[in-house]
Amino acid sequence: MQLKRVVVTGLGALTPIGNTVPEFWKGLENGVSGAGPITKFDSSKYKTQFACELKNFDIHDHLERKEARKMDMFSNYALVAAEESMQDSGLDVTKVNLDRMGVIWGSGIGGMKSFFDECVAFAKGDGTPRFNPFFVPKMIPDIAAGHISIKYGFRGVNFATVSACASSTHAIIDSFNYIRLGKADAIITGGSESPITEPGVAGFNASRALSTRNDNPQAASRPYDVDRDGFVLGEGAGSLILEDLEHAQARGAKIYAEVVGGGLTADAYHITAPHPEGLGARNVILTALDDANIGIEDIDYINTHGTSTPLGDIAEIKAVKHVFGDHVYDINISSSKSMTGHLLGGAGAIEAIGSLMAIEKGIILPTINLDNLDPEIDSKLNLTANKSQKREVNYCISNTFGFGGHNASIVFKKFN
Repeated sequence: MQLKRVVVTGLGALTPIGNTVPEFWKGLENGVSGAGPITKFDSSKYKTQFACELKNFDIHDHLERKEARKMDMFSNYALVAAEESMQDSGLDVTKVNLDRMGVIWGSGIGGMKSFFDECVAFAKGDGTPRFNPFFVPKMIPDIAAGHISIKYGFRGVNFATVSACASSTHAIIDSFNYIRLGKADAIITGGSESPITEPGVAGFNASRALSTRNDNPQAASRPYDVDRDGFVLGEGAGSLILEDLEHAQARGAKIYAEVVGGGLTADAYHITAPHPEGLGARNVILTALDDANIGIEDIDYINTHGTSTPLGDIAEIKAVKHVFGDHVYDINISSSKSMTGHLLGGAGAIEAIGSLMAIEKGIILPTINLDNLDPEIDSKLNLTANKSQKREVNYCISNTFGFGGHNASIVFKKFN
């Protein structure tokens, strides 16, 4: 069977450092931190009192109040990012086969805030179960994909991927596979998350996953730095339009890059900690390269998972060094989470967008706050410390790993 070629024709981003793709890229290129004090609730009694929240964003600028109220914010964010990607792609819903248009969307948690609010209200009541009729539809992680498909009338493949922080990369890879197998012409894919809530912060604090650098939030997300102490929670969404190349060319679409490979593996080791030697990460990168039918010497840039956790950063770098050997010293490596924080299930989508923009602009986004390299990390690696660097990028890899040992790696190629 001859596989279809798959390209990216539209992008949409809603992030802590920019509410559109151009704003997001400007933040990445200039090394802007999205971290600051939490404004969504009183965090004064929490170990962590900061996060990477959206800035200058009002959902009612995008959705009618009545419509927005029926959804959790993770679905609101999904619709906003999807709309930008659809406009960017130029897809005309009146001129396509809606039965071959799909939506595959990732979210690791779904409607946590909606679940929490309803349960708190019930606990404060008289025991009568007076729940909002939209409680379940607001909460379930698949509902964002449903809302997107309803908005555009897309009647093709439609489902959600849930694999913690790897969710949206899994969604993109699934979309890639459906299109290259000829089962869809185009798919809106990506992911969204709205985890900056009382239980979100308290839960990650309890597992000692979050940074507690309350005195200097903007310096808290610091992948590979010896003083890192955990990740910074982020929120938002990223949306990509993946399309069959022939379909895209027939309508004269702009093409950002080609998707050429994807890898999916498991650590099979621990529910939260990575394999100490990065075994799962090593295997997923190798799987992605094999799927793309390219060699290690072809990769120019790796956008790492790079969460700023003591164990995770080391394990991933060990995996990268094992896979790429001496070529690793010719590769640019960076972590955009140093700027955006960690969007959990939405992370892979916005990091894929950052990788695609690096290809288009010929600029590698930086790893900010990298002041004192962890001595366990090879100092000869080019971790693109603190400043973006100009470089032609022909092939890049974007990695995402999730609690449960879920690993996903995707390969993008400059289109020609």
